[in-house]
Amino acid sequence: MKLFFFFKRHHTSLLPSNLPKPQNPPPKQSQILRLCKSGLLLDAIHLLNSTNPSKLTLKPLLYASLLQTCTKAVSLTHGLQIHAHVIKTGLETDRFVGNSLLSLYFKLIPNMAQTQKVFDALYFKDVISWTSMITGYVRAGKPATSVELFWEMVRFGIEPNDFTVSAVVKACSQLGRVSLGRCLHCLVVSRGCDSNPVIISALIDMYGRNHRPGDARQLFDEMREPGAICWTSVISALTRSDLFREALGYFYLMQRCYGLFPDGFTFGTVLTACGNLERLRQGRQVHTKVVTYGIKGNVIVESSLVDMYGKCGSVDDSRRVFDRMAVKNSVSWSALLGVYCQAGEFESVIKNFREMEEADLYCFGTVLRACAGLAAVQHGKEVHCQYVRRCGWRDVIVESALVNLYAKCGCIDFASSVFAQMLVRNLITWNSMICGFAQNGQGEEALKIFDEMIKEGMKPDYISFIGVLFACSHAGLVDQGRKNFISMTKKYGIKPGIEHYCCMVDLLGRAGLLEEAENLIESAECRNDSSLWAVLLGASTTSTNSATAERIAKKMIELEPDYHLSYVLLANVYRSVGRWDDAMEIANLMQDRGVKKTPAKSWIESNSRLGSHIRVGDVHLPRKIDFNAVWGHCVKTRIDRSESTEYQPMLEAGV
Repeated sequence: MKLFFFFKRHHTSLLPSNLPKPQNPPPKQSQILRLCKSGLLLDAIHLLNSTNPSKLTLKPLLYASLLQTCTKAVSLTHGLQIHAHVIKTGLETDRFVGNSLLSLYFKLIPNMAQTQKVFDALYFKDVISWTSMITGYVRAGKPATSVELFWEMVRFGIEPNDFTVSAVVKACSQLGRVSLGRCLHCLVVSRGCDSNPVIISALIDMYGRNHRPGDARQLFDEMREPGAICWTSVISALTRSDLFREALGYFYLMQRCYGLFPDGFTFGTVLTACGNLERLRQGRQVHTKVVTYGIKGNVIVESSLVDMYGKCGSVDDSRRVFDRMAVKNSVSWSALLGVYCQAGEFESVIKNFREMEEADLYCFGTVLRACAGLAAVQHGKEVHCQYVRRCGWRDVIVESALVNLYAKCGCIDFASSVFAQMLVRNLITWNSMICGFAQNGQGEEALKIFDEMIKEGMKPDYISFIGVLFACSHAGLVDQGRKNFISMTKKYGIKPGIEHYCCMVDLLGRAGLLEEAENLIESAECRNDSSLWAVLLGASTTSTNSATAERIAKKMIELEPDYHLSYVLLANVYRSVGRWDDAMEIANLMQDRGVKKTPAKSWIESNSRLGSHIRVGDVHLPRKIDFNAVWGHCVKTRIDRSESTEYQPMLEAGV
């Protein structure tokens, strides 16, 4: 649809265009207007009630002013009473009274259906009326309705003003409709409104939210004198596109070259950039500026400080900032939980979650990741129940975290059930299900989920192929693994990482293709990474080719001299071929270098206690255990399994 309109500057006042501004209003009416201007709503209403209605000559102006005062005072009850009186006196036909009513409803009533009824009942709908509705739907999280109203407004021949365009640009930003945003950008430039900071700031934000940092930067650079709002918008746009260094450059340029002072939103964005770059020293400098500029008590800035220190690894500083906050909201608590979760302090995440009075969806996602990290399925189920009770259902972030939790805890049936009931699935959801099936030994199911994901148009990423190759490895699907490894690079353009090579080496090693696995490592850019050779070393334990196993073990000793399994395997290889002197020499070398076996460790959850474990080789037993019962269960399990023809693990111990 082509837009045939011109942008004009619209100036609004307290009076409609068809009502002349009185030079000397009557004393009582003038006093009512002054009380409204001062925000004294009850006094103004009392004075109005004491005035003879027949002597009111400025009824539209008075009632419109009272409605505006109700909106500013957040007094919906009085506003509804005045609305009833307006209908009773027939003033709803006045354009300005109607706009004041509309403003009251969309600012004080969250239900846009009521506001829509008021809008539909207006006798005169001007640009202010349409803009109020468009803005209201954007604030209500219904950008698609805002765009539809904008097109309807254009069809009625109403010329939008700067605020209308700004609201529609925000709607395009939320919808991801960059093409429509570009059309509006062209119209803004062609009509000479490219110097309006409100519109330009909205356009920069639109490009930034839709990952067009080049367009956002070009638009900003074309401005003659950008204000602090536009600077904040471009810094935020660069941060959203992960251009953190460039964002910090604009932040310092804003102050040093242009002498502008950042506000709370600017500092919040810059602290996010510092945290993602893990620049603790620079983050402390920004913290100093926050204190210097007197921005204290700003919950956005302080929450960003908590997040920044956590991402830089300074958990104690995060906690200190959090404890000093005068006001804490769900964002602050979410930041603190994220800090502990990133630091691997999962028990602290659960502890602080229990102290929260009200949790948002992000908090539920974080605490579920902590439960997954502890493999604490019982705690995860408790959080699951709280989420259903407090927040209902159908949030893709929390549901993805639930799939991940149940999969990591071995409850693959629960994970599959949650996954099947999800109406919306993002890439994280699919990856969690693929990796969950792979980790629980259901490789073929993992590949089915991967194929289903491709059919639904979801493009796999780095993590997706880790799960797929892991599934192929544990299911012994060599040809399928080779095919997916090739398609990852050729079809999807994903560069293989260490994790992918480890899966492929494990796959080939399990199939006895040690030479192919070794050649794959030698052809990789990360060929000197010890983890690759460690995987190949584990696969060579069952190899009958002692020369190959010896070569791999020596390579591993060369890359990581302190890795004890390399010495153990090499000594075992020498013993298997009767080279006892060489085996003894390896044992002496291991002793001379001070290489010791790493004590084994197992996690146990008993009576809701987290972190209990047994150290093999130590005398650390957290509680009394009936080893006879445990051994009897192991023997029974071994006997039961010996009757089947399934894969039998090798239970031989090394030296």
